[in-house]
Amino acid sequence: MTELVRVAALTSYFETMAGLDCDPRPLLKEQGLSADLLVNPEQLIPARAAIRLLERSAAVTGCMTLGLRMAEGRALANLGATSLLIAHQPTLRHALTALREFRARINSTLVLHVEEIDDDAILREDFALRLPEPSRQSSDLALGVLMRLCSEVLEPGWAPRLVCFSHQGPPAADLPIFARVFRCPVQFDSELNGLILRQADLDRPNQRADDQLARHARSLLDTVMSPAERTAIQDVDQLIRLLMPAGRASIQNCAASMGVTVRTLQRMLDADGTSFSVLLNEARMQLATQYLANPRMRITDIAEMLGYSSIGAFSRWHRQIFGVPPRLVRR
Repeated sequence: MTELVRVAALTSYFETMAGLDCDPRPLLKEQGLSADLLVNPEQLIPARAAIRLLERSAAVTGCMTLGLRMAEGRALANLGATSLLIAHQPTLRHALTALREFRARINSTLVLHVEEIDDDAILREDFALRLPEPSRQSSDLALGVLMRLCSEVLEPGWAPRLVCFSHQGPPAADLPIFARVFRCPVQFDSELNGLILRQADLDRPNQRADDQLARHARSLLDTVMSPAERTAIQDVDQLIRLLMPAGRASIQNCAASMGVTVRTLQRMLDADGTSFSVLLNEARMQLATQYLANPRMRITDIAEMLGYSSIGAFSRWHRQIFGVPPRLVRR
């Protein structure tokens, strides 16, 4: 699957770097990008280059809240042609469905999961990359943008119950920006990157919804930017990431969730040039990198969440893939 993102994903990057008194041109050049290339917000660029650009920019400037600073300068309109459709959905649930429908056209590597547990709804965002990539700034930016979307659909003063980050917290001097962007308690070293809100918020009426404008936006999008047809790879990758923490990420369970037989699913993946084991391994690589960076998570728990029955089996896999055991990475 091609890993692409719209140039609009870097909206407010230049302004943020200017505010940090840093010339971004050498950093762009490192990633094979240029200021001229970023003029058209609809231009597609490699997602990995965009992710690395933000990580390098944060390292060079010493600003660990670069992604959130960029998010402060965002608006729903930065999502491009889909923003009109999303803004006029009757509820947040409908808006999130529309966002996921056109997500591949916005950022092919960012996956939104909506989980409802008791009275809570968890809006979790993950990067689905073929190879692991540090993405703290991109994750922060994505959550900040998701927060803006929810506020526009609900009301400007709305706030979630909690926002979770899998990375460590920043220095105390950098905490105020979290309060400005999210207006709610913040949890660092979490098991996920996401917003936790009241389940009832998903179905609260959008007071600014306009069904006629939504239909008009849908008609325009169907004409010029029809939603990308979901592939078996995308469906299986999402199911693997949802089922893995419960130890249920098997081809049998994925096939059952998709309503097909195991043989049919194997043929579908063969046609796309991959296999279930390859997708499972790629997901494990990405999640292992994320989980091991979280000091609150025990290696035993990580092994279990990745579907290994013992820490020994997990360690052998990790050494085979990354060349070192997980304990060495943790140290």
